[in-house]
Amino acid sequence: MKINIINTILVINPNAVVSVSDDDVNRIEWLENTPVIANNIILAKQTELQTAEDNRIEQEKANKQSALNKLKALGLNDAEIKSIIG
Repeated sequence: MKINIINTILVINPNAVVSVSDDDVNRIEWLENTPVIANNIILAKQTELQTAEDNRIEQEKANKQSALNKLKALGLNDAEIKSIIG
């Protein structure tokens, strides 16, 4: 999942009210007296959040593969495993 600019801003300031065009940090409209957050801070946080999300997805894939390997080690075949996990 791609972490977008609005989600990043809301992590930094959950009360922010903004509009963003084309997910472009240079096209943010700060609404309702929301304090402006510097672009470099937004981009750094976006990178941090994206790295965490990418790592979470990779860990999820690794966990799934590990579980499949363990089921096969128990003697289940692919059809049996598929019937369990769908």
